[in-house]
This record gives sequence, C-alpha cells and structure tokens, in this order.
Amino acid sequence: MAKFEVYKDKKGEFRFRFLASNGEPMFGSEGYAAKASAMKAIESIKKNVVDAKVDDQTVKDE
Repeated sequence: MAKFEVYKDKKGEFRFRFLASNGEPMFGSEGYAAKASAMKAIESIKKNVVDAKVDDQTVKDE
C-alpha cells in the first residue's frame, strides 16, 4: 500500500516522502521547522491531488 513517510533530516527539519505500494520513493517534500506543517502539507496533497492537472511543458503549442 502506498504511504507518506514522515522523518527528520540531518538539519533537524521535518520532511516527508511518498512511497509507492512497492516501497519505492515517488517524491519528497521540502524541510519544515514544525512537524505540524509537514502534516498539514500531507493533508493538502491528499485533499487536492484528485483535481491536479498535468502541465506537459515538453509539448509545443500548435
């Protein structure tokens, strides 16, 4: 099952990464001073990802 993993980096900042169901990391976050901020970012992603569009900037406008 895919999951978010919250951890502290070497600088003591809170970060998260999203792991695919096979355990491979798909993306990671910036560093947050407060764990609550990292958790809020995760909740925002979970709420808004359904409406995310793909902006393929490799395709030229015709």
